Amino acid sequence: MAMTVVDYTQRPDLWQRLSTQFEGVWPEYNLHGDVMAGYWDRLHTIFGDYQLVLHDEDTDDVLATARGIPCHWDGTRDGLGPGLDAAIAAGFSEHEAGIEPNTLCALGIEVAPRHQGRKLATVMLEALRSTARAARFNQVIVPLRPTWKDRYPLVPIGRYASWTRQDGSAFDPWIRTHIRSGGVRVAPIPRSSLITGTVAEWESWTGLSFPETDDYVFPHGLATVRIDREADMGTYWEPNIWMVHDSGFRR
Repeated sequence: MAMTVVDYTQRPDLWQRLSTQFEGVWPEYNLHGDVMAGYWDRLHTIFGDYQLVLHDEDTDDVLATARGIPCHWDGTRDGLGPGLDAAIAAGFSEHEAGIEPNTLCALGIEVAPRHQGRKLATVMLEALRSTARAARFNQVIVPLRPTWKDRYPLVPIGRYASWTRQDGSAFDPWIRTHIRSGGVRVAPIPRSSLITGTVAEWESWTGLSFPETDDYVFPHGLATVRIDREADMGTYWEPNIWMVHDSGFRR
């Protein structure tokens, strides 16, 4: 199988297939982020060069995607900011202000369900690094969503991020993949992405009932959701972990 990575500007038609071929990749609640919803379409029209698709050259089948946004980072831990939502907002505001980017922030990697298990996420991670090099950016920063964090929703993200296996490698498979690809764990992000909705919406997204005001564990959640029956509001902050990759670009 011959595989090729193209960006949105080269093959916008490939993205039209994602709603069917990538169904179930993300939990339903994850499709309703407060900040991302306002930027989604503009992400492709303004930053199309950084929205990548891996496809089969023979069948034209879409195998995986990777999304990114250029930004300016000062190289410090504090300069990474509070997470995914802030990085998206900053990328757009910096673009509008004419601030020259020097870093690519990865917003997510998706692998089509029937192509999972083939290490295509690693292929797309390298595609992001290659895209950053081509843009003359020094780093790729990643607000990483840990694969197994939903198994331990009550464990603070800082503790989870530090867990290791007996051989000393990272406990979480996605963190482990990033480290093997040269990434460095920099900081946990307790409140990276905000998702709010009515109680009815949260019950629809999770398949659960929330009878009273409280904090609830829910399927696929990396942390708990706060349900406020009186305010008819569910509030969830998705935690992430900042990883940093050297793009390999040298001035």
